[in-house]
Amino acid sequence: MPLGLLALAMGGFGIGLTEFVIMGLLPEVADTYDVTEVAAGWLISGYALSVVVGALVVTALVSRLPRKQVLMGLLLLFIAGNTLSAAAPSYELMLGGRVVAALCHGAFFGIGSVLAADLVAPEKRGSAIAIMFAGLTTANVLGVPFGTFVGQQLGWRATFYAIAVIGVIALAGIALLVQTPQHAAPAPSLRSEMGAFRSTQVWLSIAVTVLGYGGVFGAFTYIAYTLTEVSGFSSAMVPVLLVLLGVGLFLGNLLGGRAADRNLSRTLFTLLAGLTVVLVMFAATAQSRPLTVVSLFLIGAFGFGLVPGLQTRVMLHAPQAPTMASSANIAGFNLGNALGAWLGGVTIGAGLGYTSPIWVGAGLTAAALAVMFIATRLAPATPSDRPATGRAAAPPAGRAAGAGSARP
Repeated sequence: MPLGLLALAMGGFGIGLTEFVIMGLLPEVADTYDVTEVAAGWLISGYALSVVVGALVVTALVSRLPRKQVLMGLLLLFIAGNTLSAAAPSYELMLGGRVVAALCHGAFFGIGSVLAADLVAPEKRGSAIAIMFAGLTTANVLGVPFGTFVGQQLGWRATFYAIAVIGVIALAGIALLVQTPQHAAPAPSLRSEMGAFRSTQVWLSIAVTVLGYGGVFGAFTYIAYTLTEVSGFSSAMVPVLLVLLGVGLFLGNLLGGRAADRNLSRTLFTLLAGLTVVLVMFAATAQSRPLTVVSLFLIGAFGFGLVPGLQTRVMLHAPQAPTMASSANIAGFNLGNALGAWLGGVTIGAGLGYTSPIWVGAGLTAAALAVMFIATRLAPATPSDRPATGRAAAPPAGRAAGAGSARP
């Protein structure tokens, strides 16, 4: 395994902390700036919207630049944003710091996915992408609880300063350990990168991402209320149960990457179908504590098991514009987050109870499965499908290198 993948994972770890740790520190931040819970919530939703903008706009602006140098520049932006967040004397500057940090999020994972895939042999690219995203899952399993603890003991500003230091470590790691592959093609033009959006398969892949992750976060956003008001767990047990969910995320991500390397389409179908079944099971049995524990682990495993395959598929179908397609898919994840959270809130507001967002999630993942079926019918995938990484996709087994190309 190239050491550069660990450096990319470290960057993903820091970015994951920035996105999620604020959830555990929101009351302290709101008290510091004397703002309402709704206003404090914009530190989360504002970040998510900025991720979408950054994934598309920042990627377009840097499309002609070398990927390694771009990632280093994005980490400098990340460090600056978190430092500003930590030191901000006002709510407005704190929100500004969150926006600055968020602008690098989508482009980092989008460009990093392409670079990670380029560091390994074609048959290992799904696993390479999974290793990079392992940093994000580790942030959920270990980083967020620890960051919340640090913030509660030393003040929330200490947590953001610590995240900035993690950014410095990731920057040094990428500078020293990530080697630009000799076979990497020259950076494509912006016009070439925007050509990704002419592919029906790219749009269908992004739609699967939006719906699939809308399902995951439809259930996840209000999970604390489900656990306490429906399952009957105490508030003190919620962090413990979320760690269990995080363990599922971590394992699902790694195993999903390996499975995607073997058969991409079958992996996505299996995980989407499994996620739908688990969400239905959770919604129907949330009153049972033992079954709730099992459901939480499986939601994490099936949900994040999808990530490497979804990234691999969108890159596969954009052989001449993998960077823009990959970054757009990261934006799709965040659109899915917003969609699932909004629909879940609508159902709760309508008085349908705290299991209603889980039913919404199951409906969204079922819709993702249907879109995946349509996409496969229009352009059937094969076990030899591989993602493009700025050059022609890897040829099918048994053909000479350079003799084949992926379908658009």
